[in-house]
Amino acid sequence: MLSFSQRIGITPIKNIVQLESIDEDLKNALWNGLTIYYWKNLIKYDRITDNTHEVQVLLLSIWGSFFKKRLDEKPMYFEQLHQNIKQFFLKADWFEIYNFIEFVPNSYHSKGYDQVNEDFIEYCNIILERELSAYRFVNKLLTQISSKVEIEAIEEALANTDYLKPVKTHLNRALELYSDKKSPDYRNSIKESISAVESYCSIITGNPKATLGQALKQIEKAHNLHTALRSSFSSLYGYTSDANGIRHALLEEDKLNQEDAKFMLIACSAFINYLIQKESKTNQ
Repeated sequence: MLSFSQRIGITPIKNIVQLESIDEDLKNALWNGLTIYYWKNLIKYDRITDNTHEVQVLLLSIWGSFFKKRLDEKPMYFEQLHQNIKQFFLKADWFEIYNFIEFVPNSYHSKGYDQVNEDFIEYCNIILERELSAYRFVNKLLTQISSKVEIEAIEEALANTDYLKPVKTHLNRALELYSDKKSPDYRNSIKESISAVESYCSIITGNPKATLGQALKQIEKAHNLHTALRSSFSSLYGYTSDANGIRHALLEEDKLNQEDAKFMLIACSAFINYLIQKESKTNQ
């Protein structure tokens, strides 16, 4: 559930979708992943030299290649090196943490332990999705899946609808359902996103009883809305309303996921922004 400050717009969206930041929950979860898949297997040894060759290579790589330290100054005991790594990790900037998270599975090479890297990457992707990070591992590289433009579209829509309470209420609810880390509701988030568009279209046309398809046809004529754009959004609305769509009450199996809800939230926010600009030019 969004906090009070998030719902009223004081805490910005960019603090929910973690694009250029890592909050404490995400940082701790990523560190726990390193502990589970790497550190727990090393800490039982007194000296680094007691470990297997592959582990020694990983620790040498961290010290010499990642930290850029002199190899002859590397701590002899893993516990000391572990503290160095932990101090760095807890104080590092968000991008340095991602650098390190990416470096480790790409530097631990062992025929018998390839599964460790795969399991770690799978764990990280689950955590990154749960904590609404803008990044995922793709082919062992961290890749951005959310852009500033996408986030700004949502922020702009919320700002533009300050004077349109029904529209803003739907957008806020869509965001709240999408970004609930404990129990996200993607199905109803999608409903609220499209309802925000419906609400704004009914305001523009002055016809609260009109369907979205009917309202869009009116807007097409009155505000020079491109036919292809009107048609594409009508089709998208149809997807949420047909027998296999989001709104069908008898649909038991819910295959909707985070990317479906994110797409609808961004698309509907951007479309509302577009319509606001169109209406503004028409009324000049």
